[in-house]
Amino acid sequence: MSELQRAWARSKVGLPAEATNTTILDETPEEQVEEDDDDELPELPEHPDDDSSSASSMSSTGTVIPSPNQKLFARPQGTYEQIPWTTYFERELYLQPADKPEVTYHAYLTSPGDKGPLFVMHHGGGSSGLSFAVVGSEIRKGLPSAGVLSLDCRGHGSTMSPEGAGRGGGGGGGGGTGQDQDQQLDLRLETLSADLFSVIELTRERMGWPQLPPIILVGHSLGGAVVVDLARSGRLGASLLGYAVLDIVEGSAMDALQSMHTYLSTRPAGFASLQSGIEWHLRTRTLRNSASARTSVPGLLVHRDGDEAVADADVGADASGVSGRPWRWRTNLAATQPFWENWFVGLSKKFLEARGGKLLLLAGTDRLDTELTIGQMQGHFIQEDLPERTAVSLVDFYRRNDRSTLVLPPKVSDMLAQGKRV
Repeated sequence: MSELQRAWARSKVGLPAEATNTTILDETPEEQVEEDDDDELPELPEHPDDDSSSASSMSSTGTVIPSPNQKLFARPQGTYEQIPWTTYFERELYLQPADKPEVTYHAYLTSPGDKGPLFVMHHGGGSSGLSFAVVGSEIRKGLPSAGVLSLDCRGHGSTMSPEGAGRGGGGGGGGGTGQDQDQQLDLRLETLSADLFSVIELTRERMGWPQLPPIILVGHSLGGAVVVDLARSGRLGASLLGYAVLDIVEGSAMDALQSMHTYLSTRPAGFASLQSGIEWHLRTRTLRNSASARTSVPGLLVHRDGDEAVADADVGADASGVSGRPWRWRTNLAATQPFWENWFVGLSKKFLEARGGKLLLLAGTDRLDTELTIGQMQGHFIQEDLPERTAVSLVDFYRRNDRSTLVLPPKVSDMLAQGKRV
């Protein structure tokens, strides 16, 4: 028996760890992992290990590495019942800009407390604002005064636009639409960046805030490119404290695009129920946290009845099978292909150039980008797979960039007026 095993055994029977002269690691021993078959989705540690993330005061790159006790390859068990958005957010907003009456933005909001920051979240392609539901709740546990605003990007979730967003449609490899064929799909980066700014301003107006609270922009994948573009534009002015990019950098993103069609072709065209959709995401390890999947997956699917579902079937799909799977993908990712390079080209340079604090949070590192230390994704949805540890990183990032805690030296003129020597 190794010293580590002896130490663990002693801790189980109540002997002090000091008696072993061994430092106890914050990991579950392999023996315990093998025996604990009933807990397929263990709780995350309250705070991340020192080796799991690193960050500097103004610009930082954090790496969250799943520990062995996460059981990443275990078959999911337990309930697949939907968790409603009201569990995590205070309200939902439908926002219509005066200059774009054909667009209605949808977002989830928990308002910040007095002088608290607002974490503004932008999800990745194919996801929705519910992707940040659980991590937003964890942020408020660590920082109760914080607010969370998480929008549905156009073409996703319940946001409605001329492209037919919110309709739903094609599943796997690329037939079905999910967009109105009569309209030109517009998911250019500049359009999405303008949408994000509009949602922030419209939320301020709707909530009656005299000015914007301190803002931390947080973007996952595609959302990372959007928040960097908005930060670089300077449109948020002094309200912007910093921006965080999750699970995306230019080099790995461009490489991943090459295999996107292969991934899409492996997805089911639809599901028989919401529960089966949630189960598929957990079984395939697309998502690795049960609470996150039960909250966010319903926002990815839309119910289509009878002939409507069959009409949306992918080219070559078995129509009889599709008719029994009425829960269809809300967003047709294959239709977004013309915009993929536009989203990510130049991302590294813009990330470094934009003003404000910078945080790059990745799921693992194994190679270098030309301008950034980057990570190869080991599970692409870090904010959903590891919500507690992601929240700790984001709250720490805010605290390092919180200007309200700065203590400035007295002005020379004030000191002279008080008769003090300078």
